[in-house]
Amino acid sequence: MGITSNENRGTPRFFVTYTGVRLPFKLVNELQASEVENRNTFFRGYFDAQERLTGFDKLAYGDIELVHRYTYHDNGKLSAAEITDIDGETTLLIFDAEGNADSERL
Repeated sequence: MGITSNENRGTPRFFVTYTGVRLPFKLVNELQASEVENRNTFFRGYFDAQERLTGFDKLAYGDIELVHRYTYHDNGKLSAAEITDIDGETTLLIFDAEGNADSERL
């Protein structure tokens, strides 16, 4: 999987890993930009003005292995999650205004 455009995504922040099994994932153990130069794997996260995670790229040895993109309802609950795996297969998950899974599309 190649590098995806980060145009209009804001300033990236870097993390060691994530926690949780529910979406959106929570990125943890923030790194400084200079610290990722010598790391084999890390997460590059993007955040909106409310500090909500709008997406991340998991990088391993310079390649993107996993991409998540999130949108939110006006009430702050997750609206949609677009997940692209290492093979380029994309899954779109839709959530209702309460944050419950509404449907799944490929």
